[in-house]
Amino acid sequence: MIKNILKMVLFLCSVLVLTGCGNTVKNNRTESDIVTEVVKEDETGTASETVNDKLTIYTSFYPMYDLTKKIGGDKVEVTNLVPAGTEPHDWEPSSTDIVNLENGDLLIYNGAGMEHWVEDITQALQNKSLKLVEASIGVELVEGGHSHEDEEHEEEEEAHEAENSYDPHVWLSIRNAKKEMEVIKNALVEADPDNKEYYEDNYTAFAAKFDELDTRFTEELTKLENKDIVVAHEAFAYLCKDYGLKQVAVEGLSPDSEPDAKRMAEIIEFAKENNIKTIFFEELVSPKVAETIAFEVGAETAVLNPLEGLTEEQLTAGEDYLSIMEYNLEALIKALSK
Repeated sequence: MIKNILKMVLFLCSVLVLTGCGNTVKNNRTESDIVTEVVKEDETGTASETVNDKLTIYTSFYPMYDLTKKIGGDKVEVTNLVPAGTEPHDWEPSSTDIVNLENGDLLIYNGAGMEHWVEDITQALQNKSLKLVEASIGVELVEGGHSHEDEEHEEEEEAHEAENSYDPHVWLSIRNAKKEMEVIKNALVEADPDNKEYYEDNYTAFAAKFDELDTRFTEELTKLENKDIVVAHEAFAYLCKDYGLKQVAVEGLSPDSEPDAKRMAEIIEFAKENNIKTIFFEELVSPKVAETIAFEVGAETAVLNPLEGLTEEQLTAGEDYLSIMEYNLEALIKALSK
């Protein structure tokens, strides 16, 4: 599907010379000299150049958007590609998104197998000055495990893991999110060295907030005796690794698959044997499976947010990475204290 969109976009770019992609290519500039240039014609037909001092940045999905806004502030224009309330795992860019990227200075994405579309898109763009920033560079990745040991589905699962052998949800570790924010900061400094001090100051301020929240997670969770959490989506390995928790997932790294009867029985048995009182689900995916398991074991359901995307209501209310992670901490304390 992506390749078909690319063909259509490239055709449009070749036809719409005056308003299309051809006028936004920046092949004469290096990655370290990224600014947005707009070339217009005045009334005499003479080309004149207007320079916008703000970087034009596109981010792949919400965590990348939020971390970029924290560092870039009012010095950058940031557009998030995945719409609010949309689950990003299987999202693909539209033809409009691809055309817009022709005007971009930076594309900031998580990496680690999260955005399957990045390579195809960027190889086809005429905008060779677009700098790609893989925020998870330098993060120690964990392998994505099977959601359950089901020999009947082993070949299918192995094929899926071959495509994405690592768990991409690195941002759910506060420590990793801070590392990703530093990668983003360094990219903005390189692209816009005139505002280096501004970006550095923003990073310092928010890094302190991330450290403070990390300390709270450590203090609150390590003192709890219960360590097992049952989640609908295998997204919390990095969070669990930081604080000594263990996730038992109904399904694997992709949240939109349905568990079979055997897996449902395994989870119900585990929950009963370990006195699990809360089954976690996430807002962007149907809670039906979690509710079914909770009913069978006499537990309640609650949201544990993987921060893959916020709803319009959450964005309007001013929620962000830090506030949602605080809600996650409260939900974990409540669940593990029962």
